[in-house]
Amino acid sequence: MPKIIVAIDGYSSCGKSTTAKLVAKQLNYPYIDTGAMYRAVTLYFIQNHVSLTNPKETETALDNIHITFRRQSEAGRNDTYLNGTNVEDEIRKMYVSEKVSDVSALAEVRHALVAQQQRMGRTKGIVMDGRDIGTVVFPQAELKIFMNADPLIRAQRRQLELLEKGEVIGLEEISENLKMRDYIDTHRTESPLRQATDAIYLDNSLLTLDEQVEMVVRMADEQIGLSLRQRRSKA
Repeated sequence: MPKIIVAIDGYSSCGKSTTAKLVAKQLNYPYIDTGAMYRAVTLYFIQNHVSLTNPKETETALDNIHITFRRQSEAGRNDTYLNGTNVEDEIRKMYVSEKVSDVSALAEVRHALVAQQQRMGRTKGIVMDGRDIGTVVFPQAELKIFMNADPLIRAQRRQLELLEKGEVIGLEEISENLKMRDYIDTHRTESPLRQATDAIYLDNSLLTLDEQVEMVVRMADEQIGLSLRQRRSKA
């Protein structure tokens, strides 16, 4: 059976990571959370007081960063490890969210992580979500999804996620944070967030999680079938 790359892009807190994880599980593909990678770099920069205006300093810091993902069977999730330490919960905190778009906008950061992401997908058969997967990391991906949701719904989802982790943050503060991140993500010079011309737009404001996962899995199955037919026609 041929394997494909499923690239899911979209705005912060629109549910793309949750969807991508479940799609990967149904397809039996590895899931790569590129947002977690940028958050891990941001956490390292914060902890080590790395200057964002000094390219040499940031490049030196990147040489000392090693990011891996490990499946936690009991919790049923993939955890992010930074230099051997589980940072999954820490990178989701608000103080990291407030800095991650600034760090992600740095050319040297994006170049380093895009190269690593492309190596991960060299043999296909992965689901990857982020901001530039379908436009920069894998422009050749067989299935590209661009997800979005109403801003208020996104803020409410983010608030619930933080509450589940013990952080009590007001809805207005979260909304302002998302607006700031949206602006930075869409206006940065390096790999701005935008919908690929061949990506399928998916507004999930009124969709249940099961409904959106089912939609993406169905589209993936169609692409896998198309790849299989194309392979047979060339044989």
